[in-house]
Amino acid sequence: MTNSEFFIQKDLPVNWHQEYITPNLIQAEEILTIYYEKQTKYQHALIMEGACFGRSLVLDGKTQSTEKDEFIYHEALVHPTMLSHPCPKRIFIAGGGEGATAREVLRHKSVERVVMVDIDREVVSACRKYLPNHHQGSFDDERMEIIFEDALEFLLSTDELFDVAIIDVPDPLESGPAYKVFTMEFYRVLIKRLTSSGVMVSQSGPTGPGFYAECFTAVANTVRHAFPAFAAHHVFVPAFASTWGFTQGSMNSSGFNTCSKDVNTKLAHRNVAGLKMYDGITHEGLFSLPVYLRQAMDNETRIITESEPLFVF
Repeated sequence: MTNSEFFIQKDLPVNWHQEYITPNLIQAEEILTIYYEKQTKYQHALIMEGACFGRSLVLDGKTQSTEKDEFIYHEALVHPTMLSHPCPKRIFIAGGGEGATAREVLRHKSVERVVMVDIDREVVSACRKYLPNHHQGSFDDERMEIIFEDALEFLLSTDELFDVAIIDVPDPLESGPAYKVFTMEFYRVLIKRLTSSGVMVSQSGPTGPGFYAECFTAVANTVRHAFPAFAAHHVFVPAFASTWGFTQGSMNSSGFNTCSKDVNTKLAHRNVAGLKMYDGITHEGLFSLPVYLRQAMDNETRIITESEPLFVF
């Protein structure tokens, strides 16, 4: 086959997962097997075997994580924020249905308790059954408690305080179950459930050129206005067809002072081993945001509220 023949566009057969990255850009992958597909009370859920990325969780048409590269996303989501706290013991996870976020949290020996609150019991049950390489047994860890409830309602009803909060929910789609978790009202409630040195991180959408304006900069601006200290980082996730952003908030105005040279020391002290993406060298790159993104964050004025929610494509 010649190069010209290889790049000839052809109609895709029905056994391909086609995902709109933007209204004008589609990423497609051949589906080898569908393990689970259901319209739950909250969202359309699909767990499939893809020819390129392996087993994947897709919610409302959006890829949440894939077997091939989920470690990139989950290590970037969890470890920089866990290391920003001197001794994280009690962890709150909103979402995280695959169990991979909990898996990374539980690597830290200081952790005594993890409360994972996910609204969709059916999706978590399916992930537990069909995504074993994602959770790697984290659901069965004795430090884990799984609660099936709306994250905001849980925080409003509990008196428990947490050292670290990790927001790992789908993008704020208009028809999805998670958009309130990106609002100022949610962060004000969350702050009351954090300890005096508490920190939080939220997945915040794509940061690639042309992508960041739909979600990331508004989420970053909202977190920056809600917390005494703010930081942001990103990493390229192939299955997402873009770099992906994370925003952090801290109750301590000097909370984000982890130097790249200290990362490996802290990981070793906490017995965190076997990481495939994150270390001291990677840490420096994660927080070295490009000029266009720093400028966009500086110029952003939107604050996401329940009365003016952010709906992304």
